[in-house]
Amino acid sequence: MEDWALIRRLAAEGTPNAAIARRLGISRTTVIKAVRSDAPPKYERTAAESSFVVFEPRVRVLLKENPDLPASVLAERVGWQGSESWFRQNVAQLRPEHRPVDPADRIIWEAGDAAQCDLWFPPKKIPLENGTTSLLPVLVMTLAYSRFMLARMIPTRTTEDLLLGMWQLLQLLGRVPRRLIWDNERGIGRGRQRSQGVPAFTGTLATRLVLLKPRDPESKGVVERRNGWFETSFMLSREFASPADFNTQLGQWLEISNSRVVRTIKARPTDRLEADKSAMLALPPLPPVVGWSNQVRLGRDYYVRVASNDYSVDPTWISRMVDVHADLERVQVRHDGKLISEHPRVWARGLTVTDPAHVTTARRLRQQFQQPSSPAAADGLVRDLADYDKAFGLSGEGIV
Repeated sequence: MEDWALIRRLAAEGTPNAAIARRLGISRTTVIKAVRSDAPPKYERTAAESSFVVFEPRVRVLLKENPDLPASVLAERVGWQGSESWFRQNVAQLRPEHRPVDPADRIIWEAGDAAQCDLWFPPKKIPLENGTTSLLPVLVMTLAYSRFMLARMIPTRTTEDLLLGMWQLLQLLGRVPRRLIWDNERGIGRGRQRSQGVPAFTGTLATRLVLLKPRDPESKGVVERRNGWFETSFMLSREFASPADFNTQLGQWLEISNSRVVRTIKARPTDRLEADKSAMLALPPLPPVVGWSNQVRLGRDYYVRVASNDYSVDPTWISRMVDVHADLERVQVRHDGKLISEHPRVWARGLTVTDPAHVTTARRLRQQFQQPSSPAAADGLVRDLADYDKAFGLSGEGIV
């Protein structure tokens, strides 16, 4: 490298090639090549035929049939006996040639058009009512135009709790986006199928549910990136006493985060929120029917079950048909529209929630059942048996 630079400098100064060769102790041919070359010399090893060349045609055929076939399976199919790492390196170079191309377009989001929805599972267990801890889902909704974020932890990923969570976030927003974009979440729907209750929910809101096709992360990338941000920003150095405490801290953090400038839109979500909301739909005049609902005949056990937990009911209504309804905060039981029992909803599983007043009422009713009242005393009137003989035309004579 140094000789090449020196040769070119001396030649540029007018030094003859022969003089340069004598001075550096090299041949004149080497000097001529250095002067004519545009780049410094480098060592190039003569390419030798790789041992993989013999197997390459068969590997290409298999990759054409299945581009994701593992290298270990390919090695077995073609009878490779050499280095596994060397085989994997060569397969990795061939694989992109046989995979179909899936271009990703730039998506421009219009105001009021869409809200991207997703479930985020925080990597920290939350304490529950029975002393246990559990990983609970967080329903995240990000407005695609303004990048405004709303989120809330919910007890389960069932359809009932997902719809309850969406309705609460939409009430907090005060408007309804024209589209709700979901991945193939089981509680919402998959493919062309919608989970029970979802069509009625979107119909009441007059919005449209969009379920993305598999392998289409770009269409929901706005909310996906927020999920990663939650873990690297919100979760760091935080402790939570309960799901309610988690939601309180998350709400306070979102107020700050929504006021920060987003690099992709070069604006703060709070600054674009009003323009986003003005293009959305109004909330429906009647709220959608959401939550856990069931109608059962109250048994002697005077308990009803909601999401794997049992809640006591006033035993006075045993054997009657009762309507059970639960949202994210409470469980209510009604008979003919009248509220007869109410409990805070618990998020742990397999618990029995009992109102002491119901136990007292059950004890009183049980004592009444076990000690029935005595029959009324006789009035002291006795009918003469001769009246029956007269009624049936019988004579007292001859009757033995």
